[in-house]
Amino acid sequence: MLAGRLNVSTGKFAVEEVDEPHAGPGQVRIAVRAAGVCLSDVHLIQGMLKPLYLKGDSVTLGHETAGVIDEVGEGVTGLTVGERVLLQAGEITGGAVLTRGVDYDGGWAQYAVSSAATVVPIPDTLSFEQACFIPDAVSTPWAAITATAGVQAARAVGVWGVGGLGAHAVQLLRMIGAAPIIAVDPLPGARERALQFGADLALDPADGEFASLVGEATGGTGLAYAFDFAGVAPVRVQAARSLARWGKLILVGLTNQPLTIPDGTRFSYLEQQVRGHYGSGPESVLELLSLVALNRLEFSRSVSGILPLAQAAEAVRQLDEKEGNPIRLILVP
Repeated sequence: MLAGRLNVSTGKFAVEEVDEPHAGPGQVRIAVRAAGVCLSDVHLIQGMLKPLYLKGDSVTLGHETAGVIDEVGEGVTGLTVGERVLLQAGEITGGAVLTRGVDYDGGWAQYAVSSAATVVPIPDTLSFEQACFIPDAVSTPWAAITATAGVQAARAVGVWGVGGLGAHAVQLLRMIGAAPIIAVDPLPGARERALQFGADLALDPADGEFASLVGEATGGTGLAYAFDFAGVAPVRVQAARSLARWGKLILVGLTNQPLTIPDGTRFSYLEQQVRGHYGSGPESVLELLSLVALNRLEFSRSVSGILPLAQAAEAVRQLDEKEGNPIRLILVP
């Protein structure tokens, strides 16, 4: 079968022929119908992210995957051949958090094997192209908003970086009643998209009037919550400066750069907080699927392009260069 493989030692990525995997005990195999391309995949290829638990040097990328079950392993109950499913982006094994497509083979392939515990049925009304990226692209901001930050309605929120995760964060924040929502991105197209997704205000971080505009929008109090989806050190400085008393800075975007608090005394005096966030638990995906079923959410606007699996390298290039300002590019075998 075809698979998008990365050698993490050499940094070489290629779509190549590999042996088909088969479902072992406690596993299922799915025929992949759609797989999302995430900035984390780009960072893996570029060497900015390194797998912690990968056995060997090579891995099939792709942690956002949906398809149809076509093999059921020994001991698996409650799942049948032909079911439409998505795969959770990872699992906890032996106390370690393992990420699909990072620490073990993922969904940039014609077939993918998964632990039965990470398989989630999806309704016939939800397309594979929209279902595949609910784990991570939607569930990560959802978990950051609801679990890590505990966002309350009618509280001011800032979202730095309106890409694949940030755009969904704006949509989700609007749904739960956060207000005002201030989106921050250097790209005009991203700011326009933020307004379309429900932001009340969209600002360029380089705007000389940035601080006063945030103050005006929040009645002079600042932000109750500031989310960094960019993983850029200057973003975190600006976001921290924008916080209100008891405000929380939530670090979702990943970076190996140090965190700097611009005024430590002020930060302590105002009793502000910094919280790290990574991924989401299985419950977040289930909650989102229930909201989709109840017509509270839909993600057709998030599918920015569909490419064949053989063109995975081109999809990576488009996302890395922000060509067309994509939210999610989708690979189909």
